[in-house]
Amino acid sequence: MNTNSTTIIDMNKVAIARSSGKMNAMKHLWLTAQADIVESLRARWFMVYAGIFGSIIVLLFVFGLTESRVMGFTGLSRLLITYIQLTMAILPIFVLITTVRSVAGDREAGIFEYMLSLPVSLSAWYWGKMCGRFTIIFLPVFVAMLIAVIAGVIKGAEVPWTIFLYYTGLLIVLSWCFLGIGMLISSLARSADVATGAAFVIWLLLIMFLDLILLGLLVQEGISMESSVAMSLANPLQVFRTAAMMLFDTQLVLLGPSAFVILDQFGAKGFLIFALIYPIIIGTLCAGIGYRVFKRSDLP
Repeated sequence: MNTNSTTIIDMNKVAIARSSGKMNAMKHLWLTAQADIVESLRARWFMVYAGIFGSIIVLLFVFGLTESRVMGFTGLSRLLITYIQLTMAILPIFVLITTVRSVAGDREAGIFEYMLSLPVSLSAWYWGKMCGRFTIIFLPVFVAMLIAVIAGVIKGAEVPWTIFLYYTGLLIVLSWCFLGIGMLISSLARSADVATGAAFVIWLLLIMFLDLILLGLLVQEGISMESSVAMSLANPLQVFRTAAMMLFDTQLVLLGPSAFVILDQFGAKGFLIFALIYPIIIGTLCAGIGYRVFKRSDLP
């Protein structure tokens, strides 16, 4: 056998080994995600989490919100608008509190020692855990909204598919964004209690920046409107709220003068696209930094 044939055979072996390694990594990632999903389904927080969003939909129907009219919106449009605004206040804190205890809690419980004894890479465990947690966080919120649409169809209401699909995208990016932030906090914190406290403080700070509460003080100090709006849009909650508002208030009348800056810089369609991209970037960046911290830390 000549040298060229031997080289080709060696290259094929390397390719097969790499392919097998990638398949094993994906298998381990899926198994880790599956384990996290099963573990979350057994947890009390998930029952409370799913029950809250299911109760919101039931209460909106009981109070006859689909029969009301606000700014020309009736039926399911009005219900979805209200639901998405309530979700914005509830979802982030649930995501942060439950996620930050994952890595930090496993570190305290000594699960890492058991994990390191298994043929599972750190990347497969970390990203698998994140994918599993994303699934368990997103599905109850989406299913509750889907049930509302199905119930509306049964009652003969017209389905606002554009609003429904866009709100589904907003729920995906909001869940991913705060999941990434939660994984970063969990990787940095050395205990579950510290991680929980840090998550609550971050959520509180983001809430305080809504409606430019803190930025209003900065404007009084002479900061331009463009700079203050740019600072407020660095807050993913503000981006999410503004995008949800824009679907039924295209001129953003409720935001006042800051609406002119947003519409001039982005335009209505441009901002709706920005609201889907920016939180994904924030969540992925935070999760990536969290993984690097997690990989370099003393695991056992």
